[in-house]
Amino acid sequence: METIADQRDQTKRQYRDDYSLKNRNPGNSPKVLLIHPPVVRPCEPPPGLARLAGALARSGIAYDLIDANLEGLRWLCGLTPEASDTWTRRAAGQADKSLNLLALPDAYRSGGRYRQAVSALNRVLDKNGHEMGIHASLTDYQDASLSPARSSDLIKAFNTPETNLFFPYFERRIKDVLAESTPRVVGVSLNFLSQALCAFAIIGCLKRLAPDVCVVLGGGLVTSWLRQSGWATSFEGMVDHMVAGPGEDPLLAVLGKRYTGEPALPDYSEVASLSYLSPGLVLPYSASNGCYWRRCAFCPEKAEGNPYRPIPVSRVISQLITLKEKYRPALIHLTDNALSPALLKALSLNPPGVPWYGFARITPQLADPDFCMALKRSGCAMLQLGLESGSQKVLDAFGKGVDLTVAGKALAGLKQAQIATYVYLLFGTPWEKEEDAELTLDFTVRHCEEIMFLNMALFNLPAHGTASESLDTQSFYKGDLSLYRAFAHPAGWQRRDVRRFLDKKFKRHPAIAAIVRKDPPVFTSSHAPFFAMTAQ
Repeated sequence: METIADQRDQTKRQYRDDYSLKNRNPGNSPKVLLIHPPVVRPCEPPPGLARLAGALARSGIAYDLIDANLEGLRWLCGLTPEASDTWTRRAAGQADKSLNLLALPDAYRSGGRYRQAVSALNRVLDKNGHEMGIHASLTDYQDASLSPARSSDLIKAFNTPETNLFFPYFERRIKDVLAESTPRVVGVSLNFLSQALCAFAIIGCLKRLAPDVCVVLGGGLVTSWLRQSGWATSFEGMVDHMVAGPGEDPLLAVLGKRYTGEPALPDYSEVASLSYLSPGLVLPYSASNGCYWRRCAFCPEKAEGNPYRPIPVSRVISQLITLKEKYRPALIHLTDNALSPALLKALSLNPPGVPWYGFARITPQLADPDFCMALKRSGCAMLQLGLESGSQKVLDAFGKGVDLTVAGKALAGLKQAQIATYVYLLFGTPWEKEEDAELTLDFTVRHCEEIMFLNMALFNLPAHGTASESLDTQSFYKGDLSLYRAFAHPAGWQRRDVRRFLDKKFKRHPAIAAIVRKDPPVFTSSHAPFFAMTAQ
């Protein structure tokens, strides 16, 4: 089995200029290359790039799509770390077996085998980066010497791509693609901080190999950067265009094409056959951009000025059925910030023909047992519910629009319909005191039989937006690209106090501990529907 050292020995050579676009004849080769960089959960295709691919296909523009996240993680899992201990050598020797196990439905019947496989893969990834000061996992990428929240460090990642852990993989991969085709434009999708260092290293490698290529950088994280007040970082000389919001129109404009404004059918043809770490193809689909509620305090959608743009529900249903027939997925992941009541009703009346899950707000609609049963018949396997708090005072101050009595009825109705619930709780908001956190504990315990999975998070204060102006804020972490601020809690319920409450009291309650133990490690909500379906 190849080691990191073997791979790096092969790449200690001068870059060549024979891939420069100015020396090549484009012919009929793909004009666009789309890249999904590491590291995010490698369990489903990238939805944003599938939407771009659909728009390109409808406009008759040829393209290539590289899921460098999936490919890079699989490549790194196949390497044996240097100076390995017995446990690591065993994990590396069984890496293929562990990867294959996560693609088998039976793995989701045995929590022990699943956890062992995930733990072994994470150990191999982490140990492979240890000598370079890099912590890599199936969901994260951290470099001890570089921060993704500092523009100067992203520039360093661009200028020294060979210091990136994935460099041997993506240098060879990009060279192979450039040898076969001559893309005029490369679109890179950057949605999370865990992708930022790798994204800029990939762009740096690409610009060395093809200096004339036009790089378009977009995605959720880029949108948040660009819509910060006072944003002035252009990454000039590295990135040719940075895009906020949906990328179909800007990408087509770079190519000299007009966007019709009508959402094209997402195109997964380049990635649907790849071996994602899930038991069957998970097809992500977004029925809207933004959020239909937009009333929550500290809402990033509102602070960034992102409008709510839903696809007409009739078109959504038609596209889902078409995608199901074309790709035969095992599961549909509806990636909306919140599925609208109109869409939920349409799904209940027009089942897509395959199990599905997604985020939904807690509304009286879900408190109707008959409606919950209709959702179940439509294929709903799980709903992610942002409850946030068990204190009505906190919910009202937050602007969540959630009534706890309705929430209790919704949880009961979904449980009766055998729809799994993944409930999200948020602690440490400016309105919460310890007695409010106690109310959240009480609510969760009362409904423990109706909650299948739990996500407990500490509140992060967005760096921008009018809602934070009344708070005493400080730097959250160093970096000019930080999206959050630390703050002095008005009631003295500081972050350390919240952590202590969660660790010493909330999570230790027997009823809650039993729920926490069911959460799939690392993949969490992405794999939770498979556990829910096998448990029924």
